[in-house]
Amino acid sequence: MEIDDFLSWLEVERRGSAHTVEAYGRDLRQFSDWLCADGSPFDAGSVTVSDVRAWMGALASEGLKAVTLRRKVQSVRAFYNWAMKTGRLERNPAADVTLPKKRRKLPEIIREKDMEEVLDAEPSGFRAQRAHLVLSMLYSLGLRQAELLGLDDDDIDLRAGELKVTGKRAKQRVLPVPPQLCDEIARWQEARDARFPDSPRPHPLLAGPHGRISKQALYETVRHALAGVPTGRRSPHTLRHTFATAMVGHGADLDAVREMLGHASLATTQIYTHLSISELMAGYSHAHPRAAKKKNED
Repeated sequence: MEIDDFLSWLEVERRGSAHTVEAYGRDLRQFSDWLCADGSPFDAGSVTVSDVRAWMGALASEGLKAVTLRRKVQSVRAFYNWAMKTGRLERNPAADVTLPKKRRKLPEIIREKDMEEVLDAEPSGFRAQRAHLVLSMLYSLGLRQAELLGLDDDDIDLRAGELKVTGKRAKQRVLPVPPQLCDEIARWQEARDARFPDSPRPHPLLAGPHGRISKQALYETVRHALAGVPTGRRSPHTLRHTFATAMVGHGADLDAVREMLGHASLATTQIYTHLSISELMAGYSHAHPRAAKKKNED
């Protein structure tokens, strides 16, 4: 039987694990049994695209999840790819079948109201001041934790209201910094330099007694600062998601959001667009609540 030949090839030639071979075999036999419900023998060459789609529809009606449907169709695809490579068949009826989309788990975020209440509180003491700056930077700019930890004073131009970030694969981007955050950074730098006058140069923005604070220290800072906020996970990455959600929710262009995040995940269907710093500043000032806050207070 062709299915058995495929499974033998998968096990011997491709060195598939017993679990993998078993899963492929189970999917393929389920497909052949469904096609041959009338008792006729399985004829791989007579299978059409419509047959595969009809099978998917039958499985979906039984309540199977998208991830399971995808795996079953991929099993059929793999079988026919093998049959074509070995000269048994000339076409793959599953090749043009669109795979069901996986349901993406929505990221956890902090409600805008809760985030604003936390940031509106005046910090008291050095550690509280640093914690407030961490929250402000993460929520106002959508930085990754590694990007925030890697910032030096030389990366920040407070007069221009710009910040240079080095992201994944050493890619750099320039972000607009709203006036209120510029003021907070300046106050923090003054307090930090008074506390750690011997900090190495260029000065790490988030300096501790021994240089940059650690990833664990940053995580704990965020976790404690958000202790009273109702959310599942209190982490730097939660604030990155919160930033993006706030931007989109206030009408920012998705390409501008993607540029600020330095990541394509928010607009996978769009072509990556390079935006000038002035365009980023205009979009940010219009869309993000922290950028608008200073203007409303003036």
